[in-house]
Amino acid sequence: MKMGVDYDELVGLEPDAALGNGGLGRLAACFLDSMATLGIPGMGYGIRYQFGMFKQRIIEGRQVEVPDTWLGSVNIVDFPRDEVCYRVRFGGRLEQEGESVRWLDSQHDVLAVAHDIIIPGFATKSTNTLRLWTARSTREINLSKFNQGDYFSAVEEKNLSENVSRVLYPDDSTLVGKELRLRQEYFFVAASLQDIIHRYLSTHENLDHLADKVAIHLNDTHPVLAIPELMRLLIDDYHYEWREAWAITGKVFSYTNHTLMSEALETWEVNMLGRLLPRHLKNNF
Repeated sequence: MKMGVDYDELVGLEPDAALGNGGLGRLAACFLDSMATLGIPGMGYGIRYQFGMFKQRIIEGRQVEVPDTWLGSVNIVDFPRDEVCYRVRFGGRLEQEGESVRWLDSQHDVLAVAHDIIIPGFATKSTNTLRLWTARSTREINLSKFNQGDYFSAVEEKNLSENVSRVLYPDDSTLVGKELRLRQEYFFVAASLQDIIHRYLSTHENLDHLADKVAIHLNDTHPVLAIPELMRLLIDDYHYEWREAWAITGKVFSYTNHTLMSEALETWEVNMLGRLLPRHLKNNF
């Protein structure tokens, strides 16, 4: 009131981004705030969802959910990094070559494009970065199908790819919804690990001492695919032996578990996991 403005009235003018207020997000925000305040360099990763959970409407005494276009209504300060872009693969087949395995003919690949938000510390000049990934299709349109008048099929692949970052927490009560959730979680960790390794190798010759400079904290179950994904990268892309890769991976990761209740722990059907991520189920992985 010293400035002639009522604080409660001012807060009420700010639109609410429907991104949830659960403990996972709050803890992640606390990590970033605290690290910036303490001057500890770090980066948070997530997905830049186009729509929030939903916007609530009450019609004739009943809740009706409508899309929440939070990116259009909330003026967040993020910086597009179009030059920071990684390919995330789904589907395909495996080919054995001696001791190594090649992941070939992946389908509906998605490009992860970075957007950065600066996270300031308290009473310090230190800042950290929250890097959020937007999904983009590797193909904008199938021109042949479009010219044949099959307009829906012409953009089907683009829509399927970009659905990955379309909605926060899509309904997973159906198989289609569960598959989208799995795609989202792998997209998130695959892009983030590629980015971490790319930044590390800009100042190091190899990944032998990755755990000396990189610590990855998993905030509950959503990003746990990062563990087999780092193993895959070390073995397939950087040609480490399994024991060497496992030794590095075991030192890099830490984990926060918020509950032991079975309904809160995600499970995936083996057939679905094998269809989308065949390399991660290979027995000599």
